[in-house]
Amino acid sequence: MSITVKTEKKIGIVGSGLIGRSWAMIFAASGYKACLYDIEPKQIEGALADVKTQLKTLEADGLLRGNLSADQQFSLIEGTTNLQEAVKNASIIQECVPERLELKRKVWKQVDDVVSPNTILSSSTSTFLPSSLSDHLTNKKNFIVSHPVNPPYYVPVIEVVPAPWTDPEVAKKTRAIWEEVGQTPVSLTKEVPGFIINRLQYAILNETWHLVTEGVLNVSDIDKIMSEGLGMRYAFLGMLETTHLNDHGFVNYCKSYADTIYAVSKDFKPTPKFEGPHVLEIAKQLEKDVPLDKLQERRNWRDKCLTKLSQLKKQMNKLKI
Repeated sequence: MSITVKTEKKIGIVGSGLIGRSWAMIFAASGYKACLYDIEPKQIEGALADVKTQLKTLEADGLLRGNLSADQQFSLIEGTTNLQEAVKNASIIQECVPERLELKRKVWKQVDDVVSPNTILSSSTSTFLPSSLSDHLTNKKNFIVSHPVNPPYYVPVIEVVPAPWTDPEVAKKTRAIWEEVGQTPVSLTKEVPGFIINRLQYAILNETWHLVTEGVLNVSDIDKIMSEGLGMRYAFLGMLETTHLNDHGFVNYCKSYADTIYAVSKDFKPTPKFEGPHVLEIAKQLEKDVPLDKLQERRNWRDKCLTKLSQLKKQMNKLKI
């Protein structure tokens, strides 16, 4: 099979950790060239070796994305320790360095100094508002956050978050790129702390913390609420559509349950801080089921589950009315 390479949209990836590697695989699956940048040659070597192994494993398991073979996809991925080489002629730069504000600001200034004025500057940050990462940049109108769910290769949703000064066309182009490479973008109209994924996740985690620390449920049972209950539904339906289907439409749902939701919500405790002896107790219960030396095996199992689920969702979406 010949490879159709979309060289007019070269992707520069700054940071070759787990997220950066996922981005390289995602773009290569769609026929794009991806250039991974890092400061250490050994880090690049290790990242490329890991990407090759992942692609081969996915191919053997019948879970590889795209129409190209693992070898063809890997041939589209290169590594460099030269930042200028990584960003040259790139239509988008995806930054994936560790979540430290000063480090990200430093890296973006370095990118800003050598990048084309037409290049989209996109961060994978899950913590920092786009304004806090880009206020010092010359090309800040091109800056945006593209926040994935980890691991992005297996979970397609991605939050596209503009800074106050982001050009609206940049937001549109960024969303179009993510759609083209098979992700599922959602577009925020403005930046909010935590974006959306983490705001919802933290709300669930906060209530989970209270229920476990007050002894209402143990760790294993409360996790089953999501994995064997709500999560099964939410894998196919959003929270609002769920309410819409659980009654004769959303208006009726509100008439039936608004008072109950309000009364229960008033019983919620103040926002907790995840610290103190309960941290060790929860960790002890978690490590009983998944010891620390088995975390990678469990991640691998999770990733296979997510890929199988993604395939099922594609099949079922064809039947959606």
